[in-house]
Amino acid sequence: MDLTVARQLSRLVDQIATIIVGKRPQIEDSVACLMAGGHLLIEDVPGVGKTTLAHALAVSLGLKFSRVQFTADLMPSDLVGVSVFERASDTFVFHPGPVFTQVLLADEINRAGPKTQSALLEAMEEQQVSVDNQTRALPSPYFVIATQNPTDQLGTYPLPESQLDRFLMCITLGYPDRLSERALLAGEDRRHAIERLQPVMQPADVLAAQQAVLQVHASDALLDYLQTLIASTRSGQWFIEGLSPRAGIAVLRASKARALMAQRDYVAPDDIQAILPQAAAHRMVAVPGAGRGAFEQVLAMIEATPIP
Repeated sequence: MDLTVARQLSRLVDQIATIIVGKRPQIEDSVACLMAGGHLLIEDVPGVGKTTLAHALAVSLGLKFSRVQFTADLMPSDLVGVSVFERASDTFVFHPGPVFTQVLLADEINRAGPKTQSALLEAMEEQQVSVDNQTRALPSPYFVIATQNPTDQLGTYPLPESQLDRFLMCITLGYPDRLSERALLAGEDRRHAIERLQPVMQPADVLAAQQAVLQVHASDALLDYLQTLIASTRSGQWFIEGLSPRAGIAVLRASKARALMAQRDYVAPDDIQAILPQAAAHRMVAVPGAGRGAFEQVLAMIEATPIP
């Protein structure tokens, strides 16, 4: 395998860890998600560093970055753009919206209505948008990093299942530990620290890393293990509805990305176990009476499933 890509990813994680202190596992999950060509959902209370993580990722990857603050009055045209009639040329001219970027931060995505949330579906799945009967391609690479507040907070709209399924992973940052929070209190403003960051990778490097992920080997025994886990989600024992084939492919890609970051050219069961809760829990609902959420239910299912 090409160790150059793995070393670049290691430097990438190290640099972001200087900004998001004490959250290295979440940073590694974020990088694995993006290198697998997926989109990332970060769910947590305000003020724990969701937006800072997204900005640090974009800067460190050398990618064009746009941020949209989702609000109740945000319209789909505010995202994808609009055609405006220009009298000088006597024609309609398309003015692209912020979705035409390489890293789009959809901040507090669940504060916008369902119609605006759905405007992202085509962009996330097809890497294109259709406006005025024309299809316009988006830049490559293309990542959507969305943040959302807990759905029990005021002014939030639950994301529809079809949109949740477009996010490869959903992570939670949580509050920092005491030592990390002391570093935040005693250190400089994180926004100023981001301004001094230099790109660790360039867009061409990101595309090369995504291709390298696809070359990571998954043995037949490993695929059997993954299929057993997917079948368990559909058995009715753990969840109301199981993982879709698209989710299964996403889990495998993310596991390959994690293996590459560990400088391995093959996927191990540990990779799937480490990725599955973040890649699966947001897509499913635990069976009634389970007494725990979907994330904890995935962990219990993994524990109950033998490794080949």
